[in-house]
Formats: sequence, C-alpha cells, structure tokens
Amino acid sequence: MIGHYLMFNRNCDEAVKTYEKAFNGKIVEMRKYSDMPSNPAFSIPDEDRNLVLHARLQIDGMEIMCADSSEKSTKGDNMYVSITTKDEKLVEKAWGLLKQDGEIYMDLSPSFFATLHGSLRDKYGINWMFTALK
Repeated sequence: MIGHYLMFNRNCDEAVKTYEKAFNGKIVEMRKYSDMPSNPAFSIPDEDRNLVLHARLQIDGMEIMCADSSEKSTKGDNMYVSITTKDEKLVEKAWGLLKQDGEIYMDLSPSFFATLHGSLRDKYGINWMFTALK
C-alpha cells in the first residue's frame, strides 16, 4: 500500500478528529504513546503519554495515516510517502537505493509492530516511511 503519513506538532488527535468530521471519514485506529509496550531504552515522558503514536483515517475508500512528531516539524515538511507491505525484500531494496545521498531519520530496523520500520529523506528531498508488516 502506498499512502500519505502526516506528522503533527502535539495536536494529531485534534487534527484527525477535525478531518474525520470535515470529510465524513472514519478513524479506524488511534494508538497513543501510552499504548506502547514498556521499553527501558525508549522511555516516554509523562507529558507525552497521550500523544498519538499512530492513527489511521479512512476517507471515501482511501486512507491517511498520521502521528505526533517527536521533533517540531516545519510546515510543508511534515508529510511522508508511506510504503506498507509484507514484502520485506522490497522494503530492503528500496531503502538501500533511497538512502544513498539521503538523510536517515529512523534507521530501518525491527519494531514491536513490524518486521522492519524506518524513515528517510531521499536525495531529491522526498520523505519516505517504510513498514514491512509481520
């Protein structure tokens, strides 16, 4: 699946609910940072526990995904092309090509929700997010 991933500055919950109303959409998933399994290597400050880790909004048969950013994003620089697939080899191949002369935001590695997950900006200035599902 190819989609859009929007990053917000601590107001994702409000934005998704606004978009749901504006477009007669349906929020099909909303996970908060407090829903993550505890991990001593990734502690979550109390003030961040209610931020959105991952949300999915369906609008007229299409889907937009979004989350609160851990860093302040710049308007216009807060969107990713998101690739979600079970094809791990495709993710590894695309990652290997697009990281060349690019900037890695989150290294491609296993996570609690996917076999592989990572994000980068390619040399053309496009933000990409890759997820290989379990």
